Amino acid sequence: MKWIYFFLGDPRKHSLEHRLFNTVSLVTAILNLVVALRVIRLENSLVLMALNFGSGILMFAMYYLSRVKSIYFSLYWPFHLTILFYLSAMWLYSGGSLGGNHYYLIPAFVIALFLIRDQNVFIVSSIYVLLPVTLYIVEFFHHEWVTSYGTDSDLYLDAGGKFIFIQILIGIMVFILRRNLNVERKKSETLLLNILPEPIAVELKKEGRVIPRLYEFTSVLFCDMAGFTKIAEKMNAEELVYELDTIFREFDRLCKEYRLEKIKSIGDSYMAVGGIPNQNRTNAVDSVLCGLSFQSYMAEQKQVQSLRGRDFWEIRLGIHSGPLVAGVVGTDKFVYDVWGDTVKTASRLENSGVVGELNISFQVYEEVKSYFDCEPRGSLSLRGGTNIPLYLVKGFLPEFADVQSSKIPNDLFKRLYESGALFTHNDEIE
Repeated sequence: MKWIYFFLGDPRKHSLEHRLFNTVSLVTAILNLVVALRVIRLENSLVLMALNFGSGILMFAMYYLSRVKSIYFSLYWPFHLTILFYLSAMWLYSGGSLGGNHYYLIPAFVIALFLIRDQNVFIVSSIYVLLPVTLYIVEFFHHEWVTSYGTDSDLYLDAGGKFIFIQILIGIMVFILRRNLNVERKKSETLLLNILPEPIAVELKKEGRVIPRLYEFTSVLFCDMAGFTKIAEKMNAEELVYELDTIFREFDRLCKEYRLEKIKSIGDSYMAVGGIPNQNRTNAVDSVLCGLSFQSYMAEQKQVQSLRGRDFWEIRLGIHSGPLVAGVVGTDKFVYDVWGDTVKTASRLENSGVVGELNISFQVYEEVKSYFDCEPRGSLSLRGGTNIPLYLVKGFLPEFADVQSSKIPNDLFKRLYESGALFTHNDEIE
């Protein structure tokens, strides 16, 4: 695979058109040089050898400029004018229509349409239609301008060779296109999976829409950077985006590790949900584990930056559990989003949270208290006069904590978590 990428281009760096141009120019150059040796026995052999050899060298030059210099889009017309001149000359010097030269125009036209970029399709199509018509007219009225074959065997051998050559060329083109289209399909599927969860992406591709779905038990995690504006004012735009990108990349990795679905990031805020689109009963534990990992990562980064004499953000985290509705909105740019009071409460919990601490609601506490050391911190007042008790997660309970730090799980907890043997408070009651 690496040698193919070396000669034809890497799908991760080069477009389908670029790779196709590299392939066609390289294959055509090689085949033309081979044909230059095959025409020695024919009439006008020196002219035919010069045509094939010269066009082969030109194709090699264009392949080099495209592959190494990456200017294939500027070579569109030189490439096709070379092909058209070669085919016209071969028509006149190699038996005309009886020599099968018109076969070449079919793949040449297909290649022209595949590689077209800013050029007018009508102009390109007209050229490939008018050229054979013109050559047929010239041959009909001035047959003496066309060099005929010396013998019938030369005619059949050359025409047959050209037909086989075209079959091989078309076969190579189809193979290349199929392979590259599969690569492009995988790239587009990967891109879609970066935007939507896999089950949602599959449903969207299959049905053309996604039906909003109610999830009875989920855990919503919100976080943002405390003191973001003050520290951001000391950075230029590039530094700010780089720092946020580095942080959110790590957050994305941790969400995958703990089975949370990232929903979105807005500015310095980050939101993820456990229990969607694949439901589970341990999403509260998953969310707390993810939140503690966020907390540890940001503390490490703050320590690193302080050694460099730079300020760094502290994180504010909030988690709330409950039902919500999830679905896809939009038609041009799909967005997988969540709605409901659970989302609003989680957002308020984060906004009113203690900086540098993991703030959770009573609903989350009930699910995770069998594993985590939680400290009460008052309550959150909601609309309608309802108050929700709040807690700070200080780390793991002694029986599940590592000897070096209460915020690191020991081997017992890891085995229980990885084996799926964890239970929640509600599971224990049932």
